[in-house]
Amino acid sequence: MILPRSSSYIGTLIDDLVTKGTNEPYRIMTSRSEYRLLLRQDNADLRLTGIGHRVGLVNDTRYAAFLHKKELIEAEKKRLHDVILPPSNEVNEFLSAHGSAKIQTGARLSELICRPELTYADLAALDPARPTLPPEVRETVEIQLKYAGYIKRELSEAERQKKLEMKLLPPDIDYTAIGGLRLESAEKLSKIRPRSVGQASRISGVNPADISVLLIWLASRGVAGEK
Repeated sequence: MILPRSSSYIGTLIDDLVTKGTNEPYRIMTSRSEYRLLLRQDNADLRLTGIGHRVGLVNDTRYAAFLHKKELIEAEKKRLHDVILPPSNEVNEFLSAHGSAKIQTGARLSELICRPELTYADLAALDPARPTLPPEVRETVEIQLKYAGYIKRELSEAERQKKLEMKLLPPDIDYTAIGGLRLESAEKLSKIRPRSVGQASRISGVNPADISVLLIWLASRGVAGEK
């Protein structure tokens, strides 16, 4: 089982210690992760319960409860997307009272939740058909909708990094023989012997240009393995 950096802080910790090492006590802080928006407290179960169930740490009862919560989250997000409020006096008076701009055309509840001055709880007044949901479901729904753009961007970056993790490096590669690779990078790569291009990209002193050289070298020789 390998926990990628985008899955958890323990994944970040393990990767840092393996890839970068440490000369002093290591403290895991949120600033060490480039995926801080993905590694939230409210979605820890969404990130890790599936892995825990696969390796036998989460029993079937708990896993079934997790799947039910996941279904509630997705169903509520879809409902909020489907409910469209007309530009009525009632709606616009409500928006004005909350310091929000009035609407001229129909607006989805999911769009209104994205406004910083409005919350999921606030919009209950305009949403009489809202189902009764556990607090943790409401919280995750609101966060996922409010920060959808930022989350999508980090997920895209995580997917790009995942592709680099899939490109395995030959264990006996001679980095000093690769043309275009800086001497400092060749020395560090030779010392650490990263397992993949993704891991190589996180070594201090190895820059994006070095990674491009590695990718071109692997492609020209057809030696990049795939996990």
